[in-house]
Amino acid sequence: MTALLPAAFADLEPFAAVWCLPTEAERYARRLATPMSDIQAFYDAATPRAEAALAHCDLHPLDDLPDDVLRLMHLLYSLVTISFCVEAWSQQRVPDTGAATLDCLIEPVP
Repeated sequence: MTALLPAAFADLEPFAAVWCLPTEAERYARRLATPMSDIQAFYDAATPRAEAALAHCDLHPLDDLPDDVLRLMHLLYSLVTISFCVEAWSQQRVPDTGAATLDCLIEPVP
């Protein structure tokens, strides 16, 4: 199998196929569809590596990221997307919001 992430982040490879998603809508949908135990496992593995991952991304110009680094950045975006449901709510959805939705109109680039 071909690695999706830079070699220095091989420990996060088990999460890459699930969480390296290019759009906010995809990341949010994945959060809602993923059991909290899987979200927690991703959070526990990725959070201690986030600073190093950011530093690795910073080694490259944003407008010319290699594919593996872009996927690492998408993984970090997913970490941001799931962090509040782990740290604050212990559930995928925002509490007490009923059927409310939030649509992202602009995406971070890259």
